[in-house]
Amino acid sequence: MALDLVIRGGTVATAEQTFRADVGIADERIAEIGAGLNARRVIDASGKLILPGGIDSHCHIEQLSSMGVMTADDFYSATVSAAHGGTTTVIPFCAQHRADNLRTVLADYHERARTKAVIDYGFHLIIANPDEPTLREHLPEAIRSGVRSFKIFMTYERTRLHDEQILDVMAAARKHGALVMVHAENHGMISWLAGRMVKQGNTLPRYHAICHTRGSEAEAIQRVTALAELVDCPILIVHVSTIDGIEAIRQARARGLKVFGETCPQYLFLTAKDIDIGMQGALFCCSPPPRDEAAQEACWRGLKDGTLHVYSSDHAPYGPEGKLPKGEKTTFKEMANGVPGLELRLPLLFAFGVGAGRITLQEFVNLTATRHAQAYGLYPRKGTIAVGSDADIAIWDPEKTVTVEQTHDRTGYTPYKGRRLKGWPVTVLSRGEVIVEDGKLSAERGRGKFLVREPSEALRPLGRDVPEMAQLKGWKTPLEL
Repeated sequence: MALDLVIRGGTVATAEQTFRADVGIADERIAEIGAGLNARRVIDASGKLILPGGIDSHCHIEQLSSMGVMTADDFYSATVSAAHGGTTTVIPFCAQHRADNLRTVLADYHERARTKAVIDYGFHLIIANPDEPTLREHLPEAIRSGVRSFKIFMTYERTRLHDEQILDVMAAARKHGALVMVHAENHGMISWLAGRMVKQGNTLPRYHAICHTRGSEAEAIQRVTALAELVDCPILIVHVSTIDGIEAIRQARARGLKVFGETCPQYLFLTAKDIDIGMQGALFCCSPPPRDEAAQEACWRGLKDGTLHVYSSDHAPYGPEGKLPKGEKTTFKEMANGVPGLELRLPLLFAFGVGAGRITLQEFVNLTATRHAQAYGLYPRKGTIAVGSDADIAIWDPEKTVTVEQTHDRTGYTPYKGRRLKGWPVTVLSRGEVIVEDGKLSAERGRGKFLVREPSEALRPLGRDVPEMAQLKGWKTPLEL
């Protein structure tokens, strides 16, 4: 076979192994892996690492928040930023608000991404209104179209679902073959504390972290796990931040339940101290908030032992106008929640994970690419370097040192400014096309493709009922409802 491009002389790393080889590319895919390959174009990767392009399965792009604030990034700026950081696939959210028709929401996001994205993308759905048309018609349609995951909230007044609604969504996911992602925080605990804080005049950003108490995460994870067990629905808890939350997932998994966890850069590299700097602390506020050094260590352990299955950015790029809409008079309840992280997700983990000996190179690939592809129905098309896979590749220079000043998103700031990072993706390919080289972008708007995702074998339901329910006369399993 005639090859279009060969990456020569580098060290290939997958989730299973590391080895020296050339990688040959033809027709957008990896065609050969071996020695002495030749092509019309050759990239010399001597002394460099050849890794699968990253997959960021948790990011908010061109999304209107429940408070009515639009993210600073659209699908062009966000995917450009992702590409510069070695990420070649994103799966952002299509956000349904209470009054929205899900069909209209999905069509709208398709149109936003189609002409702007420079890398490939899929979609999750945010379900805020699980009414009869949504559950019976619109969700099954979306799943058949390749959108095989959706997110529910247990907090935020405008998006949270009650337990009965959560069970309805889980039953639909179980029946039609989709994964449920959960923002797990106890709404009552947070709102009760927040109301009293504001009444007492405690409105600085630091009180956001205090109100999103650690116990609210653990309680919500335990509760939603019990709900998932009732209908035998695999779930993934997003942005896990606490010691007790990680332990709740660990215990559920020890009982054989399909409960998976995710964490993000802000829980490994930021703490509550970053928020406690007056009004500028708003730039570091997200939900859940960064915790303390002990929680950071727990997150590292969770990544290492597999309790935390994936590492995502939760990129939520709100600029100063969203963070401080009333200037110095903004209360913590009025700030847009979220921090940018799409571009620096991989370099941070490489420098402070692989570089510091906390994780191996294979674990890095697994946490940033392979498990995302497996969990969300993209493997082996994405997430690995193998013959037949899409040629989504990041060539890393493990010796290149970068001091973070600014990123390519439109947020206007980064919470990681000043960090010195060793290891950087110097060349990035998407489906065999070099889209970033030596810090320069060469990708055209709209070249990214929508990814139709398959059912995830890794997250297939266990196939069992709760014994008490199965004994009831006439009981129908969630698949029969």
